[in-house]
Amino acid sequence: MKRLRALAVSWGPLGVFLFAIIDSAGVPNPGGTDLLLLAVTIADPSRWLFNAGLAVLGAFIGSFIFVEILRRGGERYLVRATSSGRGLRFRDWFRRYGLVTVFVPALLPVPLPYKAFAACAAVMGVSRVRFLAVVMAARIPRYFGLAYLGATLGAESGDWISAHLWQFGVAAAVLFIMLFLLIRFSARTRTEDLSR
Repeated sequence: MKRLRALAVSWGPLGVFLFAIIDSAGVPNPGGTDLLLLAVTIADPSRWLFNAGLAVLGAFIGSFIFVEILRRGGERYLVRATSSGRGLRFRDWFRRYGLVTVFVPALLPVPLPYKAFAACAAVMGVSRVRFLAVVMAARIPRYFGLAYLGATLGAESGDWISAHLWQFGVAAAVLFIMLFLLIRFSARTRTEDLSR
């Protein structure tokens, strides 16, 4: 994977685009797109908007591929992967909290189980449009924020992120709670409106 990343850095923005597709299509690659986006942007800060835009476009294409693959045979994979242990907990969490479980890990650069929840969404019947909209709502600020960070802080970007990981963790928890409460409130309001 390191050799692939070095090759992708040498390709510049095209490498960011390809890596974002590969990452979002479900190939295990923890933090790869984030690191590559930072490296390419640090190398040429003037193109940070272009790099971020390509990362978002790649994430969209990769997410579409991911959904299509899982829709065409993902049920067996999901049953096998979520029949016990951690997988079962992920599926239960998705049933309870819905697309919030996809949005929060897609937004924040902290190690959260994004792909497990995205797989649950794809296989359990969430519409492609809703799934892709949630992923894009998370990836756009994430990738543009990382590219901006790389353009402004340069080589110190990684140190800054490492020094603030606990704040990202707290932000993830707070965001999750706020979105969950918002969904619960809107569902209750809708139910009350229908019963009148």
